[in-house]
Amino acid sequence: MKITKVEAIYVRQPDVKFQCDSGQDALIVRVETDAGISGIGEVDSSPMAVKGAIDGPYSHSAAAGLASLVLGEDPFETEKIWHKMYRGNIYGGRRGAGFHAMSGIDIALWDIKGKALGMPVWKLLGGGFHEKIRCYASSLFGHTPEKTGELARRYRDQGFGAVKFGWDPMGRDEKTDIALVREARKGLGDDADLLIDAGLVWDSKTAQQRARAFSDFNIFWLEEPLRPDDYDGYRKLAELTTVRIAAGEEESNRQSFLDLMDRGKIDVVQVDLTRCGGFTEAMKIAALAWDRGLPVANHGFTTYVNVTAALHWLNSIPNALICEFVAEEETNLRESITRQTLRARDGYLDIPQAPGLGIELDEDALNKYRVC
Repeated sequence: MKITKVEAIYVRQPDVKFQCDSGQDALIVRVETDAGISGIGEVDSSPMAVKGAIDGPYSHSAAAGLASLVLGEDPFETEKIWHKMYRGNIYGGRRGAGFHAMSGIDIALWDIKGKALGMPVWKLLGGGFHEKIRCYASSLFGHTPEKTGELARRYRDQGFGAVKFGWDPMGRDEKTDIALVREARKGLGDDADLLIDAGLVWDSKTAQQRARAFSDFNIFWLEEPLRPDDYDGYRKLAELTTVRIAAGEEESNRQSFLDLMDRGKIDVVQVDLTRCGGFTEAMKIAALAWDRGLPVANHGFTTYVNVTAALHWLNSIPNALICEFVAEEETNLRESITRQTLRARDGYLDIPQAPGLGIELDEDALNKYRVC
């Protein structure tokens, strides 16, 4: 079996709000083979930058478009192909969008392998730890603390035992920050887990103050309170609070995760399969976290391709903590771009059982939202 085509597909909703909702557009990767088996992946990054990294022509041996590097390769040789992509685009792909682009191709290759062998990806990865996994409803904060409380009650009534709120208006001032968390807790009640995503808004001292204040509301974790490169700030924060500190979605390969774990001393390692190098690299990151006694969780706020890939990965590692599941209800792209839609039942997601990823694109929706 040989790879015959790599397609980077940019899809976008007609109306995109100026807010941190990465489910309003998406970069889908489709890899085709001469055996008639195709696989899909996704990249949650700057879509057109990723598309350029994939579609770009061969320039020289350290700066090549990823598609040019993988054409003609055997899709079963995922480790070899991963290193070929990394070495062949090392100028632009050691971190950031160039590295993210590798993720979509890698995910698609594992999808192909699973389909060819008639097995779900998690079984190929040696997994089988769960039949279902606990998830949390992931949402942006409401525009006001009161609106946040209303959203919390809605997600609680939908059966979620864990809910996360994040980003704006967190970070405007101390009064608003505390009110957002207070109203979220009030809406959830005392029995559910409340997760808070600060959205990179504070310096180290402010983050320490907020962590102390938020501990009064028994939050499950405090996510990304600092800039991603402030590893020393993360270490100080982790050492001075009993609140779990979670981070990692901004990181790329395992070296940057090592900085976050060993220098930043975080408590929960968050990995986005569509940014970290796909399954091939995510398994290594999870092993490094396991060696340090750290639990891992996925990051995924885009389409169900991302979430489905995360479910396979979380079922393949011993230190999976919980799965992010987007609860935002205004994004049409997520609900229509795939033939299957995911639904939580009593706060849990079922592990996929179909061959490959077990999720397929809806071609009509793809054409409807496709930009290029």
